[in-house]
Amino acid sequence: CERYKHLLPTLKIMEELALILRNKRIKRGSINFDFPETKVKVNEYGEPVSIEKDIRGVSNKMIEEFMLCANETVAEYAYWSELPFIYRNHEAPSLEKITSFNSFIMNFGLSFKGKIDKDNPIHPKALQNILDAVEGTPEERIVSMNMLHSLMKAKYSEENMGHFGLAAKYYCHFTSPIRRYPDLAIHRILKDFIDGKFEENSLLKSYVAAASIQSSECEINAEHTERDVDDLMKTAYMRNFVGDSFDGVVANVMSFGMFVELENSVEGLIRAENMTDDYYIYEESTASLVGKRKGKVYKTGDKVRVVLARADIMLRQIDFVLEKDADKKLLKSFKEKKNEHNHDKKKKKKQQKYKGKKKHG
Repeated sequence: CERYKHLLPTLKIMEELALILRNKRIKRGSINFDFPETKVKVNEYGEPVSIEKDIRGVSNKMIEEFMLCANETVAEYAYWSELPFIYRNHEAPSLEKITSFNSFIMNFGLSFKGKIDKDNPIHPKALQNILDAVEGTPEERIVSMNMLHSLMKAKYSEENMGHFGLAAKYYCHFTSPIRRYPDLAIHRILKDFIDGKFEENSLLKSYVAAASIQSSECEINAEHTERDVDDLMKTAYMRNFVGDSFDGVVANVMSFGMFVELENSVEGLIRAENMTDDYYIYEESTASLVGKRKGKVYKTGDKVRVVLARADIMLRQIDFVLEKDADKKLLKSFKEKKNEHNHDKKKKKKQQKYKGKKKHG
């Protein structure tokens, strides 16, 4: 575009600088969760019409590097200035979770190099090596998501404890004061400090402590809400494809069945009771379902062909069956269960209505 042609040289320099910062960050051991994510697109009525890959371009990555650099710089400045502050901490994962994750990735022929115990804790670079190994493969998203769940939850605190995932000694959230309260609080503290109005007192220390707790709690609530809405929209979208077949990957195996994830990130459950070709037993040692008669094994990472049997919007629940088991009788049973569920709901509603009338008699 001719209008912004004069900005191109500056943007090119910014791109080079962002790459230098990125390489420096990765070299020190920062974990780069760059796995493909999806977003639900809706029409003018708020109805989901598609699930698409959310592509992060060069510009997104450039801004992200500058923001990370700013957050680290401000956090280090505040630390050495001994300011009452709100840090963003990410502790190292527990040995138990890392051991469990190591067992999980063995399903894909991967494992951590060297010994990992209390005396030899995991380094973030070891986790990044696993992400590099699965980059561009069908199992990339599953491995990345399981790794993410194996890590500790980042939280806000008035004490600086560093950021494991970024391999950073100092970190905070500074760059988004218009949408995040910890950033706004930090801006206010720094402004007073720079303007010479800063007075260290116990009230400010108690304020950053309380703000850290509240912000961490609110963040968790927001994440739960976001996840619930995401599940709802994906279920609403998939109800248009009941009876259709899909390729999927086994994301997790439990005693009651296995969760399968489709390429569009939709996840659903295949219940063991609906795997009709055999009686499947859960082997806890290998986290797999094993057929009692035929010996067929299903484990995490296996590719499967499934049929969408039910998409229950009220429960935000998706049920799959294996394509080879998907006969008319089995698929019909899901419709009957849905009708029973609707009947029970209507019955319960009538009972509540009757009780209400009787109460106000």
